[in-house]
Amino acid sequence: MAYFRAAAPVAASAPERIGVLVVNLGTPDSPTYFAVQRYLREFLSDRRVIDASRLVWLPLLYGVVLPFRPLRTARKYRKIWMPEGSPLAVYSQRLATKLGAMLQGAPSDHVRVVLGMTYGAPSIASAIEALAEHNVRRLLVLPLYPHYCASTIGSVFDVASRALQRRRWLPETRFVNGYCDDAGYIGALTERVQRHWAEVGERSHLLLSYHGIPADYVKRGDPYQAQTETTSRLLAARLGLGPQDWSHCYQSRFGAKAWLTPYTDDMLMELARRGVRRLTVASPSFAVDCLETLEEVAIEYRDRFLKQGGERLSLVPALNDDDRHAEALAAIVKNRLQGWI
Repeated sequence: MAYFRAAAPVAASAPERIGVLVVNLGTPDSPTYFAVQRYLREFLSDRRVIDASRLVWLPLLYGVVLPFRPLRTARKYRKIWMPEGSPLAVYSQRLATKLGAMLQGAPSDHVRVVLGMTYGAPSIASAIEALAEHNVRRLLVLPLYPHYCASTIGSVFDVASRALQRRRWLPETRFVNGYCDDAGYIGALTERVQRHWAEVGERSHLLLSYHGIPADYVKRGDPYQAQTETTSRLLAARLGLGPQDWSHCYQSRFGAKAWLTPYTDDMLMELARRGVRRLTVASPSFAVDCLETLEEVAIEYRDRFLKQGGERLSLVPALNDDDRHAEALAAIVKNRLQGWI
């Protein structure tokens, strides 16, 4: 059996195309114990995600985490599961489809957009194979992460590289490694928060809660913290907020080591202590709604805030497949395609 994969058969008359591989983290196939366990095994085995000695981490993963954590996580997924499937998968696919339709109006109609997941299905490898069948000769990889982090965008690069590694014919490849200060992205966030305030009928203190990472990742050179702070400052300025009107924090920490602070749950207590009774929470690091927004923020953090004396905590939906979000990403893609179209 040949080591390298043969090039996909393509009709001689087929035009050469540009492929846009949109990538998100991934999700279990169903909200069940074994589906969640399979997903967590792949996710938590990635050295980009858990940068620790394999001799220490793997016994913990297989002896403690994988037998028990899927029970709790599956229950959480069941609270937010949509009729069409996992929210992350549903919204990511809708966004990729809308982006593809917008890019068909580009100077060339030879752009093809597909969705791949770093973990789970559809895999990045299957997405690249689908693009190869459309005679894609140039490839742009667009991770749905506004902020660079080695454990997210770095993992996308690793998995995409492995998928390409054994292909006999390689497309010319470009890679988007974040867009934290992109004007279109900031504009879409601004409009989303303003629309939410209009829907609930009032403005309240804005808590910007980003997915956390271990603090030592930043000490070793990860730019994630600086980029999230940039997004917060730009968004607050566009919304016309003063320093007392918004806060910046990090959620979803895992394990015993120190993560980026302030932690979201600690910030909820602090705001309640300061007399803030109504709170708006947005999570700009999540391109689409998922377990961390729909369950952790909208359910867990809401309950904590109310128990601490708060009156209301409302979640600003992620950008999801909003037109402004797709337009912002389309502009980023067109900018990166210069010289190809």
